[in-house]
Amino acid sequence: MIDRRTLLALVAGSVAGVGPGFAQSTELRIGYVPVIGASALFVLAGDGSARDAGLELRLNKFDSGPNAIQAFASGTIDILVIGVAPVAVARSRGLDTSVIAAAAVGGTAFMAGPSLAKAFAENANDPAKAFAAFRTATGRKAKLGTLPPGGVPTVALHHWLWKIGKVERSDVEITNMGIEVVQQAMLTGAIDGGTLLEPSATLVSERDPRIKRIVNSPDMFPNIPGVVVAASGALLKSRPAAAERFVGLFHKATERIRAEPAKVAPFVLAALGGDLVAEATIAKALVSPAVSFVSDPARIMTATEALLAYQVELGDFPQAPTLDGLFNQALYDRGVASK
Repeated sequence: MIDRRTLLALVAGSVAGVGPGFAQSTELRIGYVPVIGASALFVLAGDGSARDAGLELRLNKFDSGPNAIQAFASGTIDILVIGVAPVAVARSRGLDTSVIAAAAVGGTAFMAGPSLAKAFAENANDPAKAFAAFRTATGRKAKLGTLPPGGVPTVALHHWLWKIGKVERSDVEITNMGIEVVQQAMLTGAIDGGTLLEPSATLVSERDPRIKRIVNSPDMFPNIPGVVVAASGALLKSRPAAAERFVGLFHKATERIRAEPAKVAPFVLAALGGDLVAEATIAKALVSPAVSFVSDPARIMTATEALLAYQVELGDFPQAPTLDGLFNQALYDRGVASK
């Protein structure tokens, strides 16, 4: 069993070395936002497979996509593992980058506190009827928490409320807040419902069984892209072989998550869990219906186009970024073939 300190060092990218057959390691500077959709990165950084393949990963954590993009644009990051929308917008504004792999579909769930969960149970999980019933019973709008505008969980929530559920806007009040704040607000009862990223969605229902999972993000917005892997144009021009090697490893790590989630849970826990989440909770979150792990970018192209178009409707940006050149399918295919 690997101790926690060693796991943290591995995932942080501070354990360097050269794998057999590689005379010199190649450094890759990787930025990421700490969400479960990035789990394949944590696995290949933690299990030694990247090091054995001659790649030295230097991981840098960011609290949001925009902050990660800023570092990416400065040239201090080679690869980003974040949501697709910031990458698409940055490319449309001239940043030389492309998506070389998908990472996950979904990643969040809408959770309801005791009173709102009761309204859903009594109204056949019909969102419009449930929120209307909640307002009748309580005399107020349902208070919902979600991430700031532009985030995938927020886009999914709006799509589910207005497009799928046909909810009356007068029945809900939406507040934007940080990831950890939504979790705490759910547990303290400060909000009636909210979109929570895994493993928070699994964690809150473990801590308070009265909090119920109502719907998962892939059902809130069909096949909604959660996280992608984007590479800088500089990396693809100067070290294409390293990028292909990374993609092959990322694909392999994705397959491992699907095949043996309990075994890879320690690597994900080291990156996401802190000291407050149990390994078993991470293992459950990895098989949650809220998220599915995919690496082939072809799987998310159509949904990405729909996502960006809906974000224009929400006012996240004035026009949808083009998908032309955004996905580098050829590099992905070469990387997987060479793994």
